[in-house]
Amino acid sequence: MKCPFCSNSEGRVIDSRPVEGSSVVRRRRECLACKKRFTTFERIESMPLMVIKKDKRLEVFDRNKLQEGILRACQKRPISLDIVEKIVSEIEEELQDYIMEVPSKVIGETVLKKLRKLDEVAYVRFASVYRQFNDIDTFLKELKKLKRKNKHKGVTRQSTG
Repeated sequence: MKCPFCSNSEGRVIDSRPVEGSSVVRRRRECLACKKRFTTFERIESMPLMVIKKDKRLEVFDRNKLQEGILRACQKRPISLDIVEKIVSEIEEELQDYIMEVPSKVIGETVLKKLRKLDEVAYVRFASVYRQFNDIDTFLKELKKLKRKNKHKGVTRQSTG
């Protein structure tokens, strides 16, 4: 495995463990040249899943693109990279129910469902991009909807400040 810091290919595995609830193995590695540590994930390679975009184009499912979108929504929130990785793995596993093609809407709605349970701010951030909020009124409608759902579920959040 090539070191992402110095590109040396000599390294050792420090820790190896399965990612909870998936068929992924997480490996903690150390470069023998620069001594820096990094994490890799090992997963079974399968037939590529195709995403059906809104305009009916087909695009190969890209796990990294999904992860980057979730990371952007979770930026500066108290959400660890491990939690994001777990969410991405869960979504990827759920998508295996689709044999060859999955509508992008299914992916987006699945992300929203996971983020709504995890962090309201990350949820609204993702929703604003995914649902293409064009103005403040659209934001407010989504916030009111979120607030109603929380009230209905009996969820109350105390402000931290």
